[in-house]
Amino acid sequence: AGYTPPPYARFFGTLASPIIILFLGGFMLAAGAVKYNLDKNLTNILLKPFGTKPMFIILGLMLVTAMLSAFMSNTATTAMMITVILPIIAKMEPGDPARIGVALSIPFAANIGGIATPIGTPPNAVVIAALNQQGLDVAFSSWIFYAAPLAIVMLLFAWRVLLWLYPPATSKVALALDSKLKKSPSAYILYATFAVTVILWVTENLHGIKSSMVALLPIAVLTLTSVLDKNDIRKLPWEVLWLMAGGIALGISMETTGLAEWMVSAISWDKFGYLMLLGVFGAVALTMSNFLSNTVTAALLIPLAISIATSGVIEGPEGMMLIGLVVALGCSFAMVLPISTPPNAIAVSTGMLETKHMIPAGLIVGITGLIIILLLSVFYWPLII
Repeated sequence: AGYTPPPYARFFGTLASPIIILFLGGFMLAAGAVKYNLDKNLTNILLKPFGTKPMFIILGLMLVTAMLSAFMSNTATTAMMITVILPIIAKMEPGDPARIGVALSIPFAANIGGIATPIGTPPNAVVIAALNQQGLDVAFSSWIFYAAPLAIVMLLFAWRVLLWLYPPATSKVALALDSKLKKSPSAYILYATFAVTVILWVTENLHGIKSSMVALLPIAVLTLTSVLDKNDIRKLPWEVLWLMAGGIALGISMETTGLAEWMVSAISWDKFGYLMLLGVFGAVALTMSNFLSNTVTAALLIPLAISIATSGVIEGPEGMMLIGLVVALGCSFAMVLPISTPPNAIAVSTGMLETKHMIPAGLIVGITGLIIILLLSVFYWPLII
């Protein structure tokens, strides 16, 4: 009784949400990088310092994958890096356990690297959009300060786990790394646009231009100069943007209908301790995203989490930010099953891996990641939020 639905324009408006524009800019840069082989050239250049020992090659592959995944789609990064590792695996002994370690290193690093920036993976965007609706602006560089330390620690931890579970039997693997940058005018425009956009994103706190406004730069430049043509634009992962917009719309609906408030009041959240509350949300996010899309998981959980934060169970904007971080980052550590994330599915589709290889490493990395997230929410994030 007395419910007035929001105007339809509010739901359509989610398609032009600042976070959607930010992701679209990221997709444009990623499409340009693939079209002009910037991604492969960067990979070859960055892998050279890691030598020929399998353990360091795996580390190099993980670092490069994570760096690319921070600014490109996890799925696109994995698809590209899989083509890099197949020749490496072919040069290893047939029975070498490290062949599995190399194959696993790519999806794990892509999932972990995606948490480092707002555009790295959709759950980050869903959470930032929800926080924006509550009046909390999260700068691009601020998110890096929150999440990059976790990404670095977990990347090194995942590397050691893979070496422990799948120790290399081959002492040396010769890599053929030939990098040759394209030198066409369109390629130079892409290089310059990529560099300027990333620099402006990372220095947002210095110049004050919102990251979503900066994202309009690659959208405008790469289309106006025909660096990306209409076919390239059509191939962008538009379905991810619609899914994210749907998540934002779901949050609006849950708030305006009172569903979120009802769900919050149905459980005595005040009986939970602060850390236990964060732990419950982190564990639910991690578990659900192993069986559902991590974007869908974030879209379902974050409106409820924000409602709990605004109901006074967790104090103020800082509490809202903390629970948002726990949900977003918890979703990204789903690495147990091939269906958990697209990078996992791509890695298994190569035929190098089976589900039984993914489960033990995925469980260890996922549970450890959740524990470190909770430690950060107590000892690190409150100091910088």
